[in-house]
Amino acid sequence: MKLCWNLTDDPEPMEEITTKGRRLAEIRKRIAQKRADYGQYNFTPVQNDILKTFFDLAQEYGSLEDFYRISVAVLREYMGVQARLYLVNEATNVLEFVCDNTSGLQSGAVIAPPHIILCDSMYAVEGAFVVPIISKVTESTPAAQKSGDLLLGMLEVEAPHALTGQEQFFLGKFAARIGFNLHNRRVTIQNIKHLKFINNLVMDIEHNVIIPNMYFKHLFNRIRSKILDVEELEKRMKSMKDSMLVNNGSCEEIINRVSSLHQDLIDYHQEMLRHHNNCSLFLESLFRRDHFEKGHLVLHSKKCFVEKEIILPQLEQFTRRFEAQGITIERPTDMSSEQIPLRVDIGLLSQVYANYFSNAVKYTEEIIDHNGRPRKAIAYGRTALPDYFNPGTSGIKFNVFTTGPHLDAEDAQAIYTEGFRGKNSARHSGTGHGLTFVRQVVEMHGGEAGYEATEEGNNFFFILPVDEA
Repeated sequence: MKLCWNLTDDPEPMEEITTKGRRLAEIRKRIAQKRADYGQYNFTPVQNDILKTFFDLAQEYGSLEDFYRISVAVLREYMGVQARLYLVNEATNVLEFVCDNTSGLQSGAVIAPPHIILCDSMYAVEGAFVVPIISKVTESTPAAQKSGDLLLGMLEVEAPHALTGQEQFFLGKFAARIGFNLHNRRVTIQNIKHLKFINNLVMDIEHNVIIPNMYFKHLFNRIRSKILDVEELEKRMKSMKDSMLVNNGSCEEIINRVSSLHQDLIDYHQEMLRHHNNCSLFLESLFRRDHFEKGHLVLHSKKCFVEKEIILPQLEQFTRRFEAQGITIERPTDMSSEQIPLRVDIGLLSQVYANYFSNAVKYTEEIIDHNGRPRKAIAYGRTALPDYFNPGTSGIKFNVFTTGPHLDAEDAQAIYTEGFRGKNSARHSGTGHGLTFVRQVVEMHGGEAGYEATEEGNNFFFILPVDEA
């Protein structure tokens, strides 16, 4: 038995009384309206083929650049006309000439010619017809853009003869489809960037906040041990008092031990405060609302003295860990370049040094220096580089040196790439993200990060421009 449905006469199902049912009814109504509209459009076979080809190729090619090419090339192949695509630059809000169907994609930013006016209505110029590219506001549109339809640019089509009303109507519909697809592609690209940023941010939080925060547990255990020692001494003092066996020697011993414990507790308390303040700084710099709204790290820069406000506080955080590994901290003797304050993001640049110092704890190795003595050390410093970036723009090179064997050429080339872990990293935990974070932050400051093999060890550095104005 063959089943069939009469789509015009079937009764409304019970689902229609629900919210989902009402939504389905709305969609069915719109389908019926579109069916009627397409009958009135009266597109020619060629015009229908243009739309089908455009949609098929727009799905086949994923990049924005190829989408621009498709938008104009399909008109030339089917209609034999010249077409040019002009779009509003999202960063500068300037209308630019992007692509045509003769030479293809334009190189660099090319300002639209004077006869191309950004407006929401079609208009004719000598030998051409200009159509607005508009996208309807949808649920995926960012909230900041939902005040009205989005005017994305203009499509210019050379017209050797006056276009009929039907041809104008078709070009308007074609431009609308460009606008719809273009807007969706941009939103998709933005969402992909946001997701990538969030994934990296999660790694930054784990690497720079969660893992270092585990150090609190170690500090708490040390304080607990000291508290138990004080408790034991208290019991001894009570026992001695009760048995009347107190003598000057034992009293002096107890007083000295209590004093030492007291000082230790004060030191641990101060260290915990510093660690807490440091974690708070990192949390603030990683969890800014701007980062999530923009989809990338956003600098909050202010003038500071890098050594005093960034390097030394971070070095203080790692001093005990360096000492535990037998690593000597060698401090610079020339402080002249520190007199130049730099405009930087203190929180993010502090994490740059935290990453360098964290790696130094793991990878610094003992060597025999040029005097024949063992040396296991970390050193930091800086070097002024006049006119480094260009004439009139100098740089300051910030160095973190560690003793040990040089990285091989392959590791040295890839050390700042995402997920890379060197051949000497097998014994140490890590994600390979720390130095990628360093490079990203430095480049956001207009600088560059690098590595160089030096006498007796390895130098990890970054260079920041100096605002000499």
